[in-house]
Amino acid sequence: MRIGPYEFGSNLFLSPLAGYTNLPFRLVAREIGGLDWTTTDLVNARSLLEKNPRGLAMVRTAPAEKLLAVQLFGAIPEEMRDAALMVESMGIASVDINMGCPVPKVVGIGGGSAMMTELGKTAKLVRGMVDAVKIPVTAKMRLGWDANNLTAPDLAAVLEDNGIAAIFVHGRTRAQGFTGTVNLAGIRAVVESVKKIPVIGNGDVTTVEAAKKMFDETGCAGVSIGRGAFYNPWIFTHIHEYLKTGIVPAEASYPARAAVMRRHLELMIEVFGEDHGCRLFRKPASWYAKRFGPAREFKKGVTQFSTRAEFDELLARYETWRAQFLDETGELKEQYRPAAMVASFMRDPDDPVHTRDAIPVPKGPVDTW
Repeated sequence: MRIGPYEFGSNLFLSPLAGYTNLPFRLVAREIGGLDWTTTDLVNARSLLEKNPRGLAMVRTAPAEKLLAVQLFGAIPEEMRDAALMVESMGIASVDINMGCPVPKVVGIGGGSAMMTELGKTAKLVRGMVDAVKIPVTAKMRLGWDANNLTAPDLAAVLEDNGIAAIFVHGRTRAQGFTGTVNLAGIRAVVESVKKIPVIGNGDVTTVEAAKKMFDETGCAGVSIGRGAFYNPWIFTHIHEYLKTGIVPAEASYPARAAVMRRHLELMIEVFGEDHGCRLFRKPASWYAKRFGPAREFKKGVTQFSTRAEFDELLARYETWRAQFLDETGELKEQYRPAAMVASFMRDPDDPVHTRDAIPVPKGPVDTW
């Protein structure tokens, strides 16, 4: 896989997920493996230029993140250009332009999906950024504003002509938000609209089979995963294994999940401090629990802990309670395994490619923007 001057081994990417794909989670995903390129949550270009503490915190990184992109949103060419220069001065590998976010606060200032409606204006903004920095500039888009305005193929061609190094495309329109299903034919149209740059597909990749289907049906150079990775951070290594062998890898064991969850909390505390880090970790912890099987006892306390010690106590109580659902080998009895329980939030029981790990959209900052 190559983006600009960078060549790397994995063609799988971690998509930004506002409020979730912060530095601790990005490091956890990298430590599990199968992932070389990550992207920050979307950052307001102006807040970065104003050195807003929240904006600066969102672009915090670590030596382990050798290939990191900062995703910027905004609509003022000079601000986007200067923010890109600031990102470059930090030693970060790449700048990503958000052209896909559907939320009103972003779209209302002409950013996010609104950039897909004015190709000439967007091209000029992009050219200013590309000419200002030496690091690659990429773009994240949707298929268009709505079903009647699928502008992504035309925009992708324009962006390539103006120096964009790679395109990430979510196979839904702005009007869809996160509803409906991903349009693989729409992603293929974007792939076919460019000459040389890689197009990375995104949307509904929550299983290894869904990743293969996206590769096969779109011809994309890579696949970017958001919700599916947060729900199951082993998905990158599992996809690589499945593409090589054709065998669906075994689920990560509970002890492995608990160990990664503890590591995630450790990094949250390291980055945000114990009190704030624990409070922020309450939502991620509840998502880990979706693969624990029965988890009522864990969920009862997960919204209340404020220290590492309290979390350790919660987990110990949960593991004692969980023992009743285990067989003589220490594994969950068949009827309590996550694959059997997932039916409670399945989208489409006739679509085994996507529904084994069908997941809702997690609540986060975008809900209050």
